[in-house]
Amino acid sequence: MTERLLFGPGPSLVTSRVMSALARPVLGHLDPVLLGVMDDLRARLARVCHAPPGSRVFAVSGTGTSAMETSVANLMEPGKKALVVVTGYFGLRLADIARRYGAEVRTVECEWGRAIDPAAVESALSAFPADIVAIVHAETSTGVRNPVREVAALAHARGALVIADCVTSLGGQEVDMAGWGLDVVYSGAQKCLGAPSGLAPIAFAPAALARMVACRSFYFDAALLEDYWAARKYHHTICSSLVFAFHEALVAIEEEGLEARWARHANVHRAFATGLADLGLSLLPPEDERLMTLNAVRIPDGVNDVAVRTALRERFSIEIGAGMGPLGGKIWRIGLMGASATEAHVLTLLGALKLTIAD
Repeated sequence: MTERLLFGPGPSLVTSRVMSALARPVLGHLDPVLLGVMDDLRARLARVCHAPPGSRVFAVSGTGTSAMETSVANLMEPGKKALVVVTGYFGLRLADIARRYGAEVRTVECEWGRAIDPAAVESALSAFPADIVAIVHAETSTGVRNPVREVAALAHARGALVIADCVTSLGGQEVDMAGWGLDVVYSGAQKCLGAPSGLAPIAFAPAALARMVACRSFYFDAALLEDYWAARKYHHTICSSLVFAFHEALVAIEEEGLEARWARHANVHRAFATGLADLGLSLLPPEDERLMTLNAVRIPDGVNDVAVRTALRERFSIEIGAGMGPLGGKIWRIGLMGASATEAHVLTLLGALKLTIAD
């Protein structure tokens, strides 16, 4: 078996304690022991999200896109108007899924590598009275952090619900569902939260619960999923191994402390950005619009994107990610999330980059 240092856009490295939890004996999906762990998982997840009282919080069996679709499937239908903020690939995906569920979709867009200007959202809402505003907090394709709090305030002033994609931010930098007025927050287990992929946490605030539509998907029906997670009614056969691993990751987060964890990711990001500058490399987004968890590194002129990524993998067993869409061949996407976000890993990565680019 090959071990990799995972510094791509996800998955991130998983600690030995979480891997040990993954190896616990498999239990049935309605085993009382498993159900007890699931109850505790929900409570811990609600605290990590800062979900308001009365929220419905659980995890979808799938990756982050399954939670993205769950958010759309339970709030959008023909006749609903959705304004989707597009600053990269995953904003486009949100808009695509919304259209598939019959919503009338408008987008408000900006250059890839920049955060959306809240004034552009305000202008779009003035022309298009949306029922729902959907925005990616941490745009994984560009390394950009969008001003979700400001956009949410504009949306609520016009009576719109807010869906926030926090796949690459939850557990790695501040996400405050209640404080920011977010109606739906979703993420993926495999990034900052520090578990293997396969479970996608999602939280619906009371305002979103009050405006749910008849879900056209059986698998992503939030009411049926809640019946399984809370009322013990069979819906699907969840993987107990993934539940145990995700639960252990959430326990570790609360032991570290959320604010301490956010500070760790911020410190590691700053150390990495400083090291990149010493190598003559730079990041794509402006400093005040950058994620602390995913770094979009500009590829220098004359440097072969594929050759560098291949050499890092074959020589140092390091994985980094390629650019997507219009940024293909122009950036590397380097994630320092969860267990990957340490100063020792920064030093290893910078050293490997220096040697590989020189070669």
